[in-house]
Amino acid sequence: MPRGLWICLLAALAPLPTLGTSGPALGQSSKGVIRISGSSTVFPITAEASRRFRQSPPGRDVRFELKETGTTGGFRAFCSGAVAISNASRPINSQELKACAAKGIRFIELPIAFDALTVAVNPRNSWARTISPRELGRLWNRSAQGRIMRWNQVNSAWPAKPITLCGPDKDSGTFDYFNKAVNGNATNSRSDYRSSEDDNVLVNCVANDLQALGYFGYSYYAANRNRLRALAVEGPKGAVHPSLETVQKERYLPFSRPLFLYINNEQLQERPELQRFVTAFVRQGRRIVKAAGAIPLTESTYLLVETKLYRHVLGSSFSGDLPVGLTVGQALGRSFQQLKRPLPR
Repeated sequence: MPRGLWICLLAALAPLPTLGTSGPALGQSSKGVIRISGSSTVFPITAEASRRFRQSPPGRDVRFELKETGTTGGFRAFCSGAVAISNASRPINSQELKACAAKGIRFIELPIAFDALTVAVNPRNSWARTISPRELGRLWNRSAQGRIMRWNQVNSAWPAKPITLCGPDKDSGTFDYFNKAVNGNATNSRSDYRSSEDDNVLVNCVANDLQALGYFGYSYYAANRNRLRALAVEGPKGAVHPSLETVQKERYLPFSRPLFLYINNEQLQERPELQRFVTAFVRQGRRIVKAAGAIPLTESTYLLVETKLYRHVLGSSFSGDLPVGLTVGQALGRSFQQLKRPLPR
C-alpha cells in the first residue's frame, strides 16, 4: 500500500463495559473516527482487525483512518495526541516517552504479535544462502557507505558483482531494530540504499533485481514467497530460516521481535467505540494475526494481553530500551512485568 494512503473503513462491535471516565477532554480526537498510524509491519494486522470489526452489526457509523508512517512517525503523531493507536515494531524509546509525558499522553502497551525480520534476495541469486549478523553489519553500517558495493566484499566466496540494497527509511521501527541488532546502534546505518516506508516497494526492489538484498517484516516475505528467497541467518542456534515455527521455538535469533499496539489512555476511557475495537482486537488476536500473514502469540499469551488491558496497566515495560536478540519467552516476560505489580487501591 502506498505510503501516506489513508483508508477509511466502517466498523462495528457489540457493546462492552466501559473502562472508566476519568481524564481531560479529548483534544484532537474526532468522535466516531479511530485514527491509527505507525509501523508498516503492524499495518496489515491492524487493517485485518479493522476489516473484521467493520463486519460486526453495531456501530456502523464508526470509521477508521489508518496510515503507514513508520514506527517513529507513528509515535510522533501518538505523543502529540493526534491518533488513538500507534502501531509499533519496537518498544517506545526514551525520547518518545518524554514527548508523550510533555503532552500528558498516558498509554497502555499491548504486545499483539511476533515478527521474524527477514533478509531476502532475488530467487535467481545462486550464491547467497545464509548470512551472519557480522556480514550484515559489514554491509549496512555507516562506514560501509560508498565502500562496500560488491557481493564479494561481504563474503569472499560470493561474486565480484555490484549489490543493490533495499531497506526501510529511518522512521521505521524495522530500521531501528535491524541496525541495533547488527551494528550495535539503532541509527548506525549507511544511507546510500533504496529506502521506503512502504514494504511493498522494498519487496519489488528485491524481486525485480538479481543483485538485490533487502530486509523487511516477515508477513511481506510470506505474501511474496514466489518472488523472494529468505536467507538463513546464522545465530546461536545455527543457520535458521524465518518461519512461525522457528520464532515460536526460539531458534530464529537475533531477528525475532514482538510487535505492539500503543493505546491512548484518555481516548480509551472516553470513547466506547475504541474500547470495543481494542477489546475485540485482543480477544480475536490469534485469528487476526494469522489471517494477516504474521506470527501470532499463543492463546494463553493473548489472555495475558487481555488481562493487561482489563487491569488498565499504564506505561511501558521496556523503560525506553530497545532489546534485541531476546527469545519469545524473554521478550514476553519483559512485556508482562507490570502485571506482577499490585493493583492500585
